[in-house]
Amino acid sequence: MIETDVLILGSGSAGLFFALEVAARTKLRITIVTKKERYESNTNYAQGGIASVLNATDSLDSHIQDTIVAGAGLCNLGAVETLVNEGPDRIRDLMKLGAKFTREKSGKLHLGKEGGHSANRIIHSHDLTGKEVERALLHAISKHKNIKILEDHFAIELLTDHQRLDHKKKVHHKPRCYGAYVLNERSEKVEIISANVAVMLATGGCGQVYLHTTNPMIATGDGIAMAYRAGAKIANMEFIQFHPTALYGEVAKSFLISEAVRGAGGILKNLDGDRFMKRYDRERLELAPRDIVARAIDAELKKHGHPYVLLDISHLRPSKVKKEFPNIYSHCKELGIDITKEAIPVVPAAHYSCGGVVTDLNGKTNIDSLYACGEVAMTGVHGANRLASNSLLESLVFSKRAAEDLATSSKATSKHRQIRLQEWDESGTENAEEWVVIEHDWREIQHLMWDYVGIVRSTYRLKRAKLRLDLIVKEIESYYRKTRVTMPLLELRNMAMTAQLVVRSALLRKESRGLHYTTDYPKTNPKLATKNTIIHKND
Repeated sequence: MIETDVLILGSGSAGLFFALEVAARTKLRITIVTKKERYESNTNYAQGGIASVLNATDSLDSHIQDTIVAGAGLCNLGAVETLVNEGPDRIRDLMKLGAKFTREKSGKLHLGKEGGHSANRIIHSHDLTGKEVERALLHAISKHKNIKILEDHFAIELLTDHQRLDHKKKVHHKPRCYGAYVLNERSEKVEIISANVAVMLATGGCGQVYLHTTNPMIATGDGIAMAYRAGAKIANMEFIQFHPTALYGEVAKSFLISEAVRGAGGILKNLDGDRFMKRYDRERLELAPRDIVARAIDAELKKHGHPYVLLDISHLRPSKVKKEFPNIYSHCKELGIDITKEAIPVVPAAHYSCGGVVTDLNGKTNIDSLYACGEVAMTGVHGANRLASNSLLESLVFSKRAAEDLATSSKATSKHRQIRLQEWDESGTENAEEWVVIEHDWREIQHLMWDYVGIVRSTYRLKRAKLRLDLIVKEIESYYRKTRVTMPLLELRNMAMTAQLVVRSALLRKESRGLHYTTDYPKTNPKLATKNTIIHKND
């Protein structure tokens, strides 16, 4: 058994910033677990930037209003105000840690504009903002002796009162988290990592449950599935944001074409050369919120039978394109597309989960000593649709608040007595039979979700998806019980459960709102404006 004070699952911006803030306030031992390399996270793949008010011509009220409008009436106002009001200071924190952002010749920060924003407020590092944020945070982490990162370690299950050997003597009125079972991928052994003080869930999103996604391979919904199995409340999983513009093509692997490209003047056209956004949002056109643009593209593809639409920035100065989007330019050029001369073929792709593990404004869940931050969490900031570039800001704002909550609580000053926990038992299990079993279920889940639970849904499609997913989950669980765990099997298990939660949430919402559009309820129901679709294991 490995013992630590604070266990952090995930090495993206939420987990790393939380670790730094806890280390700055306490002398606690901190262990970060990541299933791949430390830099492999959704943060690292974020291109666009971070939204925050750092311009005298902008205002906090404007950013708040833009977020609420995008959220389609389902945002938690307190969470939004917290995000926007504390955001500028978190940007300054990043810069103090060494993060370098793109600046004008005058030295001022270059502020971009993206869909749904009424002002230029996107701080960025060219078109690789996430990579720069991750670099700065990891560099800062390396200076702290009390922060340890375990790479190639996969968290299997959260340890709660169910795993206590003295569970009959427990005195807690609510369940508590004591750590996690973790697969050491190098030794192929399952270890217990016990956390004397707290566990932070910062595992990111679940884009891999869909056939087309901008997310890296690690985004398999691990934290959402683990939290649900442990008894945490999950909410609003029906609100999956599809990024309107992922690069189309087999070899493209859903490479993201940042929203900032449209912000810089990119124009969407169908293959007939028609600028179609004027029919869907005449006022905002390409800068409409993502749900509107994604549905517009989806409608055009279905209407004309085209495989993709075109995003054109060839009318901009080549020097401007290469300067502002060097990564996108070079990646497309490698695939034979010169974006300074020709349009980019794009399609929507699953990008971000607005739902997740329910938390308060300090990152606390309904399980004692378990925090959640970042994309895995549901703070209420995003409502039914996330405003562009609010995600990295959310990770920073709420992970710092979680660290402050932890540092000021009694947990940080007095260690809990050691709890005896059940060891991992793999007796009676066998080695995995064939990779084809996992591969088949993996692809079936992705196709089911893409075909039946995509941009446009119906009750009939959702029920078909639920019937098949219920069976897949049952089959995988049976296979899991008799097989020695491997990373592919664990990811498949989490993907299946997360997909099931998305479908269940979608069936609960009897309206179209934000990212959830269903042909059976095409209109928004005002009575449901503040209703979250909360799912709990005991329901």
